[in-house]
Amino acid sequence: MQGSRAGSVLGPSRRAIMAGLSGLAAGVAAGAVLPGLALAASEAEIDRAIASLITPSRGPLGAAEAQRILMRDAGLSAMPGLVLAHRFSPLPRTETAAIMARITGEPPSLDWFDWMLWQEAHPEVQPTAGYVGLKRAVFEAIDPEFEIFLRDPWLEPERSRIRFEEVTWGGVRKDGIPSLDNPTLIGAGEATYLRDSDPVFGVSINGDVRAYPLRIMGWHEMFNEVIGGVPVALAYCTLCGAGILFETQIAGRPAPFVFGSSGFLYRSNKLMFDRETHTLWNQFTGRPVIGPLVENGIELRQRPVTIQPWGEWRAANPETRVLSLDTGHARDYGSGVVYRDYFASGDLMFPALVNQQVLKQKDYVFGIRQRGVARAWPLEVFRGGRVINDAVGDTAVVLIGDAAGRTVRAYERGARRFDAAAGGGLSEGGERWEITEEALIGPGGTRMPRVAGHIAYWFAWDNYLGLRAELYQG
Repeated sequence: MQGSRAGSVLGPSRRAIMAGLSGLAAGVAAGAVLPGLALAASEAEIDRAIASLITPSRGPLGAAEAQRILMRDAGLSAMPGLVLAHRFSPLPRTETAAIMARITGEPPSLDWFDWMLWQEAHPEVQPTAGYVGLKRAVFEAIDPEFEIFLRDPWLEPERSRIRFEEVTWGGVRKDGIPSLDNPTLIGAGEATYLRDSDPVFGVSINGDVRAYPLRIMGWHEMFNEVIGGVPVALAYCTLCGAGILFETQIAGRPAPFVFGSSGFLYRSNKLMFDRETHTLWNQFTGRPVIGPLVENGIELRQRPVTIQPWGEWRAANPETRVLSLDTGHARDYGSGVVYRDYFASGDLMFPALVNQQVLKQKDYVFGIRQRGVARAWPLEVFRGGRVINDAVGDTAVVLIGDAAGRTVRAYERGARRFDAAAGGGLSEGGERWEITEEALIGPGGTRMPRVAGHIAYWFAWDNYLGLRAELYQG
């Protein structure tokens, strides 16, 4: 089923974008953007016609001539370029919609969202040879710093892990959503700006306990830190409702990765980048997808992270430190301000196909991925607080959750089966176990380690794992 949309893209105005694109078509005509001499004449003409739709006042062809050529001759290979033009052309969308409808047999939708969904559903469609150069030029006209992500040969289909056709501009420039790098922390008692109901990302590594309020992280979507002696980054994609904590030190590399937000999206999920190689990474999987590191086989290791209301986190972890409002950036960090409308809506802001037969696209799930297997639990099954004994592949786990706070923790359980204990904690065989951030602690100091997992919207989990993952049906 198709995702639905809401809101508008933030960032530079359409007028500013078009001003940046003013030199695009001239470059196409001169062969500076597209390798026209290497193309068959008909395909080169198609590419020039699409470029002329994006910049009709400066194009190598007039708008009317470009439309005539495309209506007469364009085939499926022109669709990726036409979808691009449908978003960025200043011409009425009726023109590109009519051309795409003729090519595909679909209704002539004026909505770019619909055509992006069509494109995702048709991976067999291969773009014209000039498409990559055209799209690169469009992106670089929006922000010249995008060039560092879009260099040859990394955009060649055999060198990337995602379709460049599905990479979209998210409405901000490179680092337009600034990361927090080793930000200032304060004690729990100093954090008078926080309400008890404000959700935080709670992290504990080797006894170093910290909280990162979502009302701040929503403006930054990334922190790079060393917690408990471990270099980590929390990659928070507000659009897919997922904050994932990754270790950033990779064996064999001299220094930890430091990540930022590229300004690009893939299926409504942010593409982050590392500042050393400027490779684009999938935030949801922790894998490089476009750039120099794609063929290195890297996958970042996840660490446990909890979403919990501040009052509950502070009560359970009184020694916690928490982000200061002094981030070095001027933002409205008020409670419930950032992405308020998006979080309240059931719609998506950017296109992504999603199977909504079992869950709605923005229903929350808690997911675990490890040792090549994945399993998700609808957050709703934890309504009212619940303990679930289950397994992820061959690993038996116990999950303790409360849907009201989006709070779920998972631990290995071995052959044990746990129940909720009166007054808190867990009970197993009549013996009480303590719940801590890093392990379950039982009689005689027995420890069952925490298992990394995270909350996400269903559409994001379904998009990246889909049938490759199991969904709890209990």
